[in-house]
Amino acid sequence: MTDTRTDAGPAHGPEAVRLTQYAHGGGCACKIPPGELEEMVAGLARPVLTGAAGELIIGLDHGDDAAVVRLPGGPGLPAVVATADFFTPVVDDPYDWGRIAAANALSDVYAMGGTPLVAVNLLCWPRDVLPFDLAREVLRGGLDVAAGAGCAVAGGHSVDDPEPKYGMAVTGTVDPDRLLRNDAGRPGVPLSLTKPLGLGVLNNRHKTTGEVFPQAVETMVALNRDAAVAALAAGAVCATDVTGFGLLGHLYKMARASGVTAVLDAAAVPYLDGAEEAARDGYISGGTRRNLDWVAPYTDFGDADEPTRLLLADAQTSGGLLVAGEVPGAPVVGELVPAGEYPLVVR
Repeated sequence: MTDTRTDAGPAHGPEAVRLTQYAHGGGCACKIPPGELEEMVAGLARPVLTGAAGELIIGLDHGDDAAVVRLPGGPGLPAVVATADFFTPVVDDPYDWGRIAAANALSDVYAMGGTPLVAVNLLCWPRDVLPFDLAREVLRGGLDVAAGAGCAVAGGHSVDDPEPKYGMAVTGTVDPDRLLRNDAGRPGVPLSLTKPLGLGVLNNRHKTTGEVFPQAVETMVALNRDAAVAALAAGAVCATDVTGFGLLGHLYKMARASGVTAVLDAAAVPYLDGAEEAARDGYISGGTRRNLDWVAPYTDFGDADEPTRLLLADAQTSGGLLVAGEVPGAPVVGELVPAGEYPLVVR
């Protein structure tokens, strides 16, 4: 991923603005908790459309990463995939925040097996508090990541807001016969994870102390494009990306939608350098604790201790893909088995 900053760009120093201090939460940890979100949207059925320009293939039903609409005109045409994602600053460097937010928004398209085509910016900015040159750096970071993905960026929408927020609405295409979706998991299939966990605790440590973790930034700005291509090439039909609801939260949604039990091998889950230490030192976000509270009634944790449970529920920002299937180069972290007493089992 190309970094177009010059030596004159924003620096990490005592004079630099700490963007994370202007946000009540950071990155995907600022999402509405999954349990509260499900209560809010409960009963919102698909409307009956007359004269619609396309057929909604994937919508609200199973919490997939993006909506998919089949275009009229018969077989062979691609479907449209659409998503939006934005959040408060996850790091202090505005350019890096822009890159991370863009990679995270694009990830929803890759998680469906699609290709992003065009994005529009979503920017909320406290115009009387933070200078616009910082906002320009945020937008430039997003533009650079989108360019690296081959995705055009065409304008967007901005709002004067007390809290800075940035992201993108992304439209892409996908083969409707080769979708990656939440409800297609089947017993006997292994589970692969394409990025290590620990982004949440490292980002929380950064917000609290100002320490910079280049390994976390590098992971968050990395596109999930190659992972999606590899998953499709391996014949996968079920996947999701791991973001604000943590590995356990997203795995629970997959297992529930697919009508299976997911068995997670805790010892096989990879972590970023420094993540386990940050967890031991107590840098656990409120979002992570809410994630764990949400999945706990549906999980057999076996002998897993509290620090392990919290790391498995760690609220990720721009995390990797969780794929039902083997992805070359990605660790196998568990398997799907026939539905049992619990949708999730940690061993």
